[in-house]
Amino acid sequence: MEPRSPRVSRRRAIGVAGGAVAGAAIAQTGALPAFGAAAAADADAIVVGHGLAGLVATAELVAAGRKVLLLDQENEANLGGQAYWSFGGLFFVDSDEQRLMGVKDSHDLAWQDWLGTAGFDRGVDDPAGQDHWAYRWAQAYVDFAAGEKRSWLAGLGMQWFPMVGWAERGGGLADGHGNSVPRFHVTWGTGPAVVEPFEKKVRAGVAAGKVVFRFRHRVDELVTTNGAVTGVRGKVLEASAVARGKPSSRTTIGDFELKAPVVIVASGGIGANHDLIRQNWPARLGKAPTSMITGVPAHVDGRMLGITANAGGRIVNPDRMWHYTEGLRNWDAIWPGHGIRILPGPSSMWFDATGRRFRAPDWPGYDTLHTLGSITATGYDYSWFVTTQKIVDKEFALSGSEQNPDLTGKNLWLLLSRVWQTPEPIRKFQQYGTDFVKAATLPELVTGMNRITGDNLITLDGLKRQIEARDREIDNAYSKDAQVQGIRNALSYPGDVLGRTASAHKILGPDSGGLVAVRLNILTRKTLGGLQTNLQGQVLGASGSPIPGLYAAGEAAGFGGGGVHGYRSLEGTFLGGCLFSGRAAGRAAAAATAG
Repeated sequence: MEPRSPRVSRRRAIGVAGGAVAGAAIAQTGALPAFGAAAAADADAIVVGHGLAGLVATAELVAAGRKVLLLDQENEANLGGQAYWSFGGLFFVDSDEQRLMGVKDSHDLAWQDWLGTAGFDRGVDDPAGQDHWAYRWAQAYVDFAAGEKRSWLAGLGMQWFPMVGWAERGGGLADGHGNSVPRFHVTWGTGPAVVEPFEKKVRAGVAAGKVVFRFRHRVDELVTTNGAVTGVRGKVLEASAVARGKPSSRTTIGDFELKAPVVIVASGGIGANHDLIRQNWPARLGKAPTSMITGVPAHVDGRMLGITANAGGRIVNPDRMWHYTEGLRNWDAIWPGHGIRILPGPSSMWFDATGRRFRAPDWPGYDTLHTLGSITATGYDYSWFVTTQKIVDKEFALSGSEQNPDLTGKNLWLLLSRVWQTPEPIRKFQQYGTDFVKAATLPELVTGMNRITGDNLITLDGLKRQIEARDREIDNAYSKDAQVQGIRNALSYPGDVLGRTASAHKILGPDSGGLVAVRLNILTRKTLGGLQTNLQGQVLGASGSPIPGLYAAGEAAGFGGGGVHGYRSLEGTFLGGCLFSGRAAGRAAAAATAG
């Protein structure tokens, strides 16, 4: 195995080292910098969770002159949370980048796609309905994505790669699930570049005496006084110097209680808690998988959802979740069960564990949750891509900032090298990973597939028959095979031609570059339901009224309203949901503490 490459910049290494020293001192003494003279409240606001939503909310509070305590159970190395690990994809409508690629988008088209994807059906018009506020958050978010979102972020220094990606292409109907046009904008610098401007604002707040970090502070209870949330209680965890994403100690060394007139819960979802995922798994997606790999660090445990519910917060749509079907076991794992998602182009053939080809809309990049249900219906927890090296070279990308050193490092030359070589992270997964099979002939490929699983479910005759049938459809520029039609459709979009779709060719043809099979695992990722909030980010109780002093943002709030995405996502909306809901909660909390 090759040695691991460094994942932390010099600036971050210095910051982490300093944070570890400070954390050790804090953990031993319980002493922290004070804002000034003692008062009944320790701050104007407490933010629980230092991921993207928490950073945005804190930045808004600081901009309004408020004093903030920013708490997290992890160390300083994990500042930015899951967003740091992300590909940096953002959903914009009618952007400069879309227009450059010849894409005609509009607010009306985006709203049509959102409604067809979300499928809101739980009391949209009923103030007590689970989808009442989710629907209104969706309206506000699409307005935001078609309006000020891009200019706001550009003003903070963000830039985007000009080739807009076409994620979640949908189920085949104009008013159904999916993006009618490409909308997935990759941030230049990926997830760290999305986190950076808000981290800078928060650190400036620290320097100005407006923010105090309290790392390794695990909240166990929301304090209520006369029906209002007035603070938090919990345990101080022992100091930890583990690297970003690595599991940290849960040994407690002390107690704490902090007071503030408002508390914002921005603690994330349940993606690393497989027990909670299975507990909330919906019957419509079939039986919950026995085996899953994990797309987020171990600290994404969902604890604060239950803690907030104990304080009266209403959790809605807990059965709505977003897990990927194209997961690879990470050969260079950072957290337990670490999985990486293939971001596929449209050309690979997709088969179930027994070697039967999936039908529409279960093709790469079309309908994630429909495909998930189709996989679980087979009784197996995995499926297969059968593809070619030519397709892998052109169409495979991997999720995660660390899997895209060219984009993350803003290295244009390295990015351009994708044109003539397989990206290094893909090559390493093919070389060291446990899910890839490469072969010169189909019999060798089938032998390798059966060897990996030990199930011996794939037959040469069955696989050959289906691949040859598909290959015959390549001879003409038109076809009855709907996936082949989709490939031709993709090749009419300049962005796909340049970077995401291989020229149409036969899987068993002489110009394929060799055969490749990839075992695909189910990869946990996002919570789509959560704490129900109004448009100001206030957490609602069982009666539908706001709980005084309590706000939520990000994944903990279902990215707004307890389920802004409904049943499905259009992609590029998770980071955007953290940005939008964090901004709304921060501004509302600042207004509530004015004067």
